[in-house]
Amino acid sequence: MNLTDRVAVVTGGAGGIGAALGRRFAAEGAAAIVLADLAADAARTVAEQIGPVAHGVGLDVADEAQVRALVEETERRYGRIDLFCANAGVATGGGVDAPDADWERAWRVNVLAHVYAARAVLPAMLRRGSGHVLLTCSAAGVLTAVGDAPYTATKHAALGFAEWLSITYRDAGIRVSALCPQGVDTPMLADGLATGHLGARVIAASGPVLTPDQVAEATIAGLAEERFLILPHPEVAAYARRRAEDPDGWQAGLRKLVRKLRAADH
Repeated sequence: MNLTDRVAVVTGGAGGIGAALGRRFAAEGAAAIVLADLAADAARTVAEQIGPVAHGVGLDVADEAQVRALVEETERRYGRIDLFCANAGVATGGGVDAPDADWERAWRVNVLAHVYAARAVLPAMLRRGSGHVLLTCSAAGVLTAVGDAPYTATKHAALGFAEWLSITYRDAGIRVSALCPQGVDTPMLADGLATGHLGARVIAASGPVLTPDQVAEATIAGLAEERFLILPHPEVAAYARRRAEDPDGWQAGLRKLVRKLRAADH
C-alpha cells in the first residue's frame, strides 16, 4: 500500500508505535489520519502536533460499540478507510496466577479488539474490493513473552487471527499484515526495565531496542510490499526458524538466558 492520499485509522495512537505510525503516515502524504486512544487528550495532542491531516479521538478498543462508532464516523467524514491499524495492546507482567481481571483485559484488548475492528471495517472494504488491515501482534505472538503469560497467550491468538483474516480475504482484495516488533523504546518496556521485570530484561538482552520511529519505518516498507509478517527486528525471523526446527533446544536456550539474568541479581 502507498499511503499517499489514503485514509488511515490507528488505535493506541496517543504514544509509542501508534503515534509514530501517525507521524510517518503524514510524511507519506496520507489524506487523513485518525488517532484513537483511551487517553483521548493525549491522542488529540499528538494529532495537533502532526497537523491538520490528523484527528485525535477517544476510544476504548475493548468496547465493540465504540469501535463500530469510530469506523462509521470516519467513513462518514472521509468517505472510506483505506488502512486500519489495530495497534492498541496491554501487558500484565503476570504468570499463570495473574488475576482473572488481567487475563480478561488482555483478551479483550489484545484479541477481541482486533475482531471488533475487522467486523467494523471489512464490509465497506469488501464492497470496494480493497483495503488493508494491520494488527500489531508483537514478537510475543511469534515467540514468547517470558514473564507474561496473558500477553503471550493473547498475542499468539492475535497472530492466529491475523493469519486467518489474510487467508480468508486476500483473494477479495483485502490485505492483512501482522506487525511483530520485539524490543521497542516505549513506556511499556521502560516501566518493565525500571522495575526489573524479567520479561523486559529478556527482551533487552535478545536484540536491539528500536525507537517507535524505526518500527514505523519498517511498517511503511512492509505495507508497500504487502507483506503479511512485518518484522522490524530481522533476528525474530531467525529465532522463529530455530524455534520451529528445534523447540526443545529453543526453550533450553531461553531458560539458560533466564538463569543468567537471575544470577546477576545475586
